[in-house]
Amino acid sequence: MEPTAAADQTVNKPVTTRNSTVFGTWTLEDAMLPICMTLVQVFTMVTLLLSKLALNAGMKPFVFLVYRNLVAAAAVAPLALIFERDMWEKVSLVICGWISVNSIFGVVLAMGLYYYGLSATGAAYSVNFLNLIPIVTFVTAIMFGSEKLVLAKWPGMMKLLGTLVCVCGAMIVSMFKGRLLHLWPTHLLRYSHGAQAASTASSASNGLHFGMAGGTVFLCGSCLSYGLWFVVQARLAKVFPSKYLVTTLTCLLGSLQSVVVGIFLNHGIAQWKIKWDLQLLTVGVFNTAIPYVLNSWAISCRGPVYPSMFSSLLLIITTVMDSLLLGTNIYLGSVLGTLLIIVGLYAFLWGKGEELQTKLARSMKEAQEKSGDMA
Repeated sequence: MEPTAAADQTVNKPVTTRNSTVFGTWTLEDAMLPICMTLVQVFTMVTLLLSKLALNAGMKPFVFLVYRNLVAAAAVAPLALIFERDMWEKVSLVICGWISVNSIFGVVLAMGLYYYGLSATGAAYSVNFLNLIPIVTFVTAIMFGSEKLVLAKWPGMMKLLGTLVCVCGAMIVSMFKGRLLHLWPTHLLRYSHGAQAASTASSASNGLHFGMAGGTVFLCGSCLSYGLWFVVQARLAKVFPSKYLVTTLTCLLGSLQSVVVGIFLNHGIAQWKIKWDLQLLTVGVFNTAIPYVLNSWAISCRGPVYPSMFSSLLLIITTVMDSLLLGTNIYLGSVLGTLLIIVGLYAFLWGKGEELQTKLARSMKEAQEKSGDMA
């Protein structure tokens, strides 16, 4: 990557921007963002398995959402009190409105629909739909003006190409098998054959009689809600630049909204009883609190499409862990699709990085011209 002329004049001169130190064209932010987004996908994979266990045990989806978001809010609230104490005074009715919309799309719709789809189908099937999130978010962000696509320039073309290649790779992993590969010793854990029966019993206990077709509709609705949620977060980050406080309030409002929907769907008091065990604590902290904070930070730095592009990594992580722990077969299609996902993700990140470098160079040049005029 060739540095611009403006950037050449600032080599070895640190500049502080967005809480990151810039040396030339490299920033600490550039290194931490991909790592954090990858961690989000790891947390999501772990939570997906834990959530399936909780739903198999008979827990209702919206009851599950209420408790896990309360745990998440309790986990992040101390950070908001310590690091963003001054932000509490800036909370207004308008900000509360944006946070309420944020919780509707991110908690009630995105997670609620996904849990119903997960209960009606299965973990392996539902993961495939998460790979539709990047393309849905990309199209939605362009429609609402949160993301710009300039096809006349290479960065814009690479962003579009990377998104399409990433989604094509995910579809190949999901739909094409090919030859069976033996890459490593598998079946490190013994898988209980009663899991499928437990899943079926879970669907029946939750009153889910719509089958695979209805579950697929719920999963598609969840993908659309996730795309809108990323766009809303981008707007919220501009009007209220907070990570911990926004996460705390989003989880609290999401719990209240889930209570309203949950009472409408689940009338019995016995359905709201829950055991406060390690599983619930793990789900609340590692799937809700940490990813919310990391996603908010990434969106404020790179826009709404950036974190969604890493959703395809979840399929790769799940495929590898299923093979290592449960003995799931890996086929040639999985390897080819994985390579396409990596290439597409790199292409998108390269295009986004070029746009940011151009914007940074333009801002530095304008600042130098302004300081020259003042002198």
